[in-house]
Formats: sequence, C-alpha cells, structure tokens
Amino acid sequence: MRHYFRLGLLGLGLFIVNSSYCQPQLVEQIAAVVGSKIILQSDVQEHYMEYVAQNAVTNNTRCQVLEDLMYQKLLLLEAEKDTTMVVSDAQLDQELNKRIAYYIKQFGGSKEKFEAFYGKTVEQFKEEYRGDVRDVLLAQQMKGKVVDNVTVSPEDVRNFYNSFPKDSVPNINAQVEISQIVKMPVMTEEEKMIARDKCEELRQRVLKGEAMGPLAVLYSDDPGSAKNSGEYKNIKRGDFVPELEKVVFGLKDGEISEVFETPFGYHFAQLERRHGELVDFKHILIMPKVSPADLQSAATQLDSIARLIKKDSITFSEAAGKFSDDKNTKYNGGLILNPQTGQTGWDMDQIGQLDPTLPFTLNNMNIGDVSAPLQYASPDAKQGFRLILLRNRTKPHKANLADDYQLVQNEALAKKQLKVISAWVNRKLKAGVYVHVDSSYKDCTFEDNWISTP
Repeated sequence: MRHYFRLGLLGLGLFIVNSSYCQPQLVEQIAAVVGSKIILQSDVQEHYMEYVAQNAVTNNTRCQVLEDLMYQKLLLLEAEKDTTMVVSDAQLDQELNKRIAYYIKQFGGSKEKFEAFYGKTVEQFKEEYRGDVRDVLLAQQMKGKVVDNVTVSPEDVRNFYNSFPKDSVPNINAQVEISQIVKMPVMTEEEKMIARDKCEELRQRVLKGEAMGPLAVLYSDDPGSAKNSGEYKNIKRGDFVPELEKVVFGLKDGEISEVFETPFGYHFAQLERRHGELVDFKHILIMPKVSPADLQSAATQLDSIARLIKKDSITFSEAAGKFSDDKNTKYNGGLILNPQTGQTGWDMDQIGQLDPTLPFTLNNMNIGDVSAPLQYASPDAKQGFRLILLRNRTKPHKANLADDYQLVQNEALAKKQLKVISAWVNRKLKAGVYVHVDSSYKDCTFEDNWISTP
C-alpha cells in the first residue's frame, strides 16, 4: 500500500538520534518558514536519513520530507492558537520515557551502553528533546481534531480495493501473530518494607523543615519528576494511576500526605496549588529494589508454565489469563495487538521495533511453538521475563478483502483523511499563513500549494 507521508508525520514516532553520527551536519541554513516556525536544512537532512533507512526513495522524497515538516509546523501553529490543546507534564514525561525505553532496548536494555554511545545521560537526553516532543504531541492533537470525524463505509472499502488495476494490487509482506505470558518479579515483603521505611524517613525530614525539591532530586525513583524537584504541573484527573490521584486530589494547598502505595512503589506528595480542575504537586517515589534472585524466580515460574503448556495440561491462552502479569494482553489469551494497525499481524521489521531480539527468536520457531523464558522490559522499563507463542505465520501474498479487510480499510481511511488534510492545509494557506520555501526546493512537486503562497 502507498505510504502517506503526512498521515505518518515523519520523525514523530521516535527521536532522531542516529543521523548525526553518520552524516556531517549542514550549515544551519533555513529550508522553509511556516508562520513563526523555522525548518532548517539540517532538520530536513535528519528526517530524510531516518526515512531512507527504512524505505525506498524517489527523486521527490526530500521534497516530500520538507512538505511533511511544513505540515507539522502548520499543525503546531494552529494548536498553539487553540486553548483546548494542552500537553501536561505527565503526558510529556510518559512519552519521553516510552521513547527512551525503545532506544535503550536497541542496546540490549543497557542504560549504561546507551549513555556511553550518545555521550550524555538519559536525563540530559530527555531534557534536550523535551520541547521537540511537546511540539510533536501538540501537532498530533491538532491532526486528530482535523480528521476526527472521517470514517469509511464497507462500500468505500470495496470501491477503494476495486480501484486498483489487477496488476497493481499491493503485495502483503509475510506477517506473524504472537502471544505472550509475562512474569514480573514478585517483591518480597522485606524489600517492600525497606522501600516504605525509606519513603517515611524522607517524609519526616520534609515535615521537620527540609525542602522537598532537593530530596526528590537526590532520592526519588521517578525519572519523570526527580530532575524537576519532584514537581508535576497542570495535572488533570486521568493523567496518573488512580492510587496517586486519589491522594493528590484529596490534599489541601501545602498539605503533605502520608506515605501511600501505587503499582510503582511508595510515595508521599505535597499539593502546591489547585487551579480549576488542574493541580500542581511534588512527590517522592521510592521503588522496592529487585534482586537477581527475584528475577530468576520469575524465569523459573515461566519455565514451569511452559512445561505445563507443552504437556497439554493447560492452553497458552488459559495460562495467559491465569498467570500473566501484563494486563494489556492477559485477558485476550496473551495476544499482542499491533498498535499501528489495531490488528494481530506484525511484519518482522515491526517486531524488531517492539523488541530487537524477537525476530531472531521467531525465525527459529514453528507455528505453535512456545519459546524459552525471554528477558522482557515493560513499558515503564521494569525488568522481567516472558514466554512467546508463535500463533501464525503468513506467506507474502496479494492483498484481498477476505484476508486483509482491515488493512484495506485502514488504507481507504488514510486516503480519505489525506483529502481532508489537504483541504484543511489549503484553507489555512489561502487564509494568509506566511510560508517561505528556500529556492533550492523550487523544482519540488508538493501535494499542496506551499510555494504559490505569498
């Protein structure tokens, strides 16, 4: 299926951190200006290198990259005018942590190797990209608003599929379907008590007059707030786990909570101020430490579960529902859905993004095989183990409505969204949004009327 640049928003899925190591940086020349937003030639080069690393290119690819960046800047401009578009610190930290966790996986889960390769700490890395990721999230919100009401009917899907000439029906790559059973280490009561006592000790120091901020920087295990003196601002209900929100939203301005427990560990919090439905607060998190013995115990449990499955004493789906610690998959038999499509199929390159070690494992498995316990990092970077079941593997084939309806539907929707986006862009350009494109792109073929704009 055709890749729609502006529906993907180049570079928004992950940080761009590799290109500077393989390409010399260009002089900081301006490629384009959209309103008050500047796009540098080096921005175009970085996004171009990210794209060509994974896709075939044409003579117009660099132009398409620039247009995608201009579109992103236009979305951002409009989002900044819209008071309903807000990115909370909690959302931002969650997104930063997710992206950092992806890159650390590329180094075998080693934070130290990641930091050594890039010559900066994780916290420095997050701080450097914090503004960029906030802009990304705002642009995504604005894009969502633009295409919010776009839908396709079954007739639209059939017409889209039938619009392909018979010799141009897209090829579908080989895909796999996988399920998992996850076991995270069980914290002993002793480990939990040590963490709780440490949290209470810090709380007492605050009650006796010590500033909470420096203690958070030194001792808090929350990577999203420790460097900011434990502070979160503009938090609304739904941004955090219910256990934390129940405490924080129940405090009065200046009040310090008792020590309380969440799935992450032990906290205490201080409400700084409440403004409307939003709150600003500080907190300190102390997480129970996982010992090597705890990790080994999780692997041993999975090994026992795998033996039961292989003896047909229990099905993989039943075992997932009974034993898995991953709430996102345990209730559907452990099946891992592809977030890009909402479906069960994964291309191997997508699997590699999910976990760089999985393609090698799956290539050595037959349909129905269950893996040995594999090291696993949860979305919040906690370490554990998991079993993988290879449920299905399909061969490359021509797309058809019987086997690939959801994929065709997604492409039909993408095409319809693209028309809506183009109409929105051209309305904004006709309304007088200032656009300047450097003369080096004068021969570009753009989807929309960027160059003709005064």
